Amino acid sequence: MQEVVQKYYGETLSGTHDLKTNACCTDARLPEYIKPLLAKVHDEVLSRYYGCGLVLPEQLQGLTVLDLGCGAGRDVYLLSQLVGEKGKVIGVDMTEEQLAVARKHEKFHRHAFGYRRSNVRFLYGYIEQLDELDLADSSIDIIVSNCVINLAMDKAAVLREAYRVLKPGGELYFSDVYSDRRIPKALVNDSLLYGECLSGALYWNDFVPLARAQGFIDPRLVTDRPITIDDPQLRDKIGNIQFYSATYRLFKLPELELACEDHGQAVAYRGTVPHYPHAFMLDKHHFIETGRQFPVCGNTWRMLHDTRFAAHFDFYGNFDRHYGIFPGCGMGIPFDDGMPGESKGGCC
Repeated sequence: MQEVVQKYYGETLSGTHDLKTNACCTDARLPEYIKPLLAKVHDEVLSRYYGCGLVLPEQLQGLTVLDLGCGAGRDVYLLSQLVGEKGKVIGVDMTEEQLAVARKHEKFHRHAFGYRRSNVRFLYGYIEQLDELDLADSSIDIIVSNCVINLAMDKAAVLREAYRVLKPGGELYFSDVYSDRRIPKALVNDSLLYGECLSGALYWNDFVPLARAQGFIDPRLVTDRPITIDDPQLRDKIGNIQFYSATYRLFKLPELELACEDHGQAVAYRGTVPHYPHAFMLDKHHFIETGRQFPVCGNTWRMLHDTRFAAHFDFYGNFDRHYGIFPGCGMGIPFDDGMPGESKGGCC
């Protein structure tokens, strides 16, 4: 299947317009501060964008970021501006044609960003085999990926390698496609469905234990939306399977607990993360307003206290006492189906 994916993204697709779903329709949701940065990215790079979400986590200045499945480099060049000249962005992809586009415009972007030297690097390789690219243990601050992990045949290896190269307190922040049920093998083997990021999608409830098994104990859903499929040939093949584009953040924090446990803790956001003066959204269920004490479970406390976000919060409490499961932790499908007034639960 790797050869199928390489051919699909290297030869079959000439641009975003060739895709057959709305998975890549994400620019309308761009934060305002991102739009002028996107305007500096070369048109050819923009035209070869195949992502399904926004992979631009907060507080990136001066960090080292790794983009898994970087393609022609759109997200790399956006991140290049967010980490600044002292930061670094590394893109990895298995499609030579896409990397050729990314590399061709490296000098253009260095001048557009006003950098004395480029802060990006593109590597040819497989996201399941980062160990073959001389990426050392605990060397990366943030890993991003945009609609690519679903194309990997060995998703456990992708997550395992991501955990290895991340620094303690670092995170994997990625957008991908998920299904509401397991995909039948006959559809998994369909090259068109696989290339369109559908039949390689994980069943959402298989993703959570898979991530935990590789060390990412408490995956947090940030955003999600249903994917619509207008092509009648694809609709007929998939039947009643529902697909979602979802962004998760996975922290490398070994001390996290398997459930959201209540230790009587709280945090208060100082309003100091750039571009977010009024509130900070850790995930879909943690919208933390500036200056207001916000009760949190022990895992959320660690995700803020033991990471790059620590300086932006005041912390209350410790782990001396335990009050049971944090209220409101559900177990249903976490994605919204677009129907108003329906709740399917979710974590605190």
